[in-house]
Amino acid sequence: MRLGPAVPAGVMFPALYHLHLGTRPTPGATRAAGSARGYLSQENEQRCRGLLEASTRRYRQEAVAAAVLVTLCSVGGYPALLYTLRSSTLMGQHKGDVSFPGGKCDSADQDVIATALRETQEELGLHLGAESVWGVMRPLPSGRGLTVAPVLAHLGPLECVCLSPNPQEVDDVFTIPLSHLLQAQNHGYTHFRHQGRYSYTLPVFLNGRYRVWGLTAIITDLTLELLAPSAYRQRTRPPSPC
Repeated sequence: MRLGPAVPAGVMFPALYHLHLGTRPTPGATRAAGSARGYLSQENEQRCRGLLEASTRRYRQEAVAAAVLVTLCSVGGYPALLYTLRSSTLMGQHKGDVSFPGGKCDSADQDVIATALRETQEELGLHLGAESVWGVMRPLPSGRGLTVAPVLAHLGPLECVCLSPNPQEVDDVFTIPLSHLLQAQNHGYTHFRHQGRYSYTLPVFLNGRYRVWGLTAIITDLTLELLAPSAYRQRTRPPSPC
C-alpha cells in the first residue's frame, strides 16, 4: 500500500474521542469493564505468548499471502481493540468495511510480522517494534481466496499514541472495549448453507459504532477466546482453509 497525504499527527478521531468522554455506564457494564482490566496484564500476556509460540514459529517461516495486526490497546485504563474503517474510495468488495490494519505480504518483508507492522505504519502512521507483538495466530482464508495471518500486538495506552491515518486507505479509526465485545447481548451469528445443507457459522459483533463482521469478526472471535478463555467461548464454525 502506498502512503498518501496524512492527517496531521496527534489528531484524535471522533470515535476515539467519544470513548474518552464516555457516557454513564450501567452497573453490569461497569463490572464487566473492571474484570476485563486483567486481560492486558503481564501474566496474561505471558500466557498468550506461550500459547502462540508454536504457531508464531511456524508461520514466520511459512509463506502466507497477507497479514493483519490485531491491535490491543487501553483507553482510559480499560482494554480495547482498535479497528479501522476502510476507505469507501478503495477498489474491491471490501471498501468501507471494518478491518484491522494489514495487507498483502511484500517480497521485502522478512515474515508476516514484518508485513503486519509495515502495513500498520502505512495505514495509521504507527511505528511499532517487534517487542509489541505477542504472537501469530493461525492463518484464515479470506473471501478473496487469500490466506491471512492475524498478528496479535499491544499498542499500550491509546492516550500516548499519535495516529497519522492515510485518508486514501482509512475513513475512520475507532476502538471497542473488550468488556463490550465479551457481553452476549452484543453477539450475533450468521449461518451459511451450501447446496441446501448447513455449512458454517460466522460471528457478528453488534451495538458498537460499526458492525464488525466477516473475517474481522472471525479474528475478533479467536482473539477473545485467547485473551479471556474463562469468559468467552468460540461459538462459531468458520469455513476450513482452502
